[in-house]
Amino acid sequence: MSLVIFGQPDNGVIQMAYVVENIHQAMEQWVKRLRVGPWFLLDHFTGVDPLYRGQPSKADASLAMSFAGHMMIELIQQHNDAPSVYRETIERRGYGFHHWGVATNQFDRDLAEYQAAGYELGFFARVPTGGRVAYMDTTAHLPGMVELIELGAAFDPAFSGFYRATIGWDGKDPVRSFM
Repeated sequence: MSLVIFGQPDNGVIQMAYVVENIHQAMEQWVKRLRVGPWFLLDHFTGVDPLYRGQPSKADASLAMSFAGHMMIELIQQHNDAPSVYRETIERRGYGFHHWGVATNQFDRDLAEYQAAGYELGFFARVPTGGRVAYMDTTAHLPGMVELIELGAAFDPAFSGFYRATIGWDGKDPVRSFM
């Protein structure tokens, strides 16, 4: 049986993510121009035991998340010049769309399936909600990467809270703490 998160099915796209030059300006524009908010900001995220293309990663990024309807939107600003999946995109084509996030209850299975299909693991880390993420480099076939997002642990309470905050949002407190 598939778990349904925010109206999106397990193993379905739950997120669209963008690399931005300035996360605070980007959040302000999403609030002002698109009425998306509030944003939940995590400053200086590195992940736990992060790996970039198989090597330890030193990338330092801020992440902000909100919802537009049932779709989670993530904004990402990298603060340093360390090699990363974000820096690759910025250098290749500039700021903008980066990846789709796909929820999965079968993280190891789905990771193995992407690898068996020939997609390289670009980034892997454990995250604050207790799960794991894996960015699969699908850019040879798609206009972005696919991030596998492991369901479970604190994922549902955290992201359900973000989602609920967007319903009927009155525009107050447009930037809030992630945790």
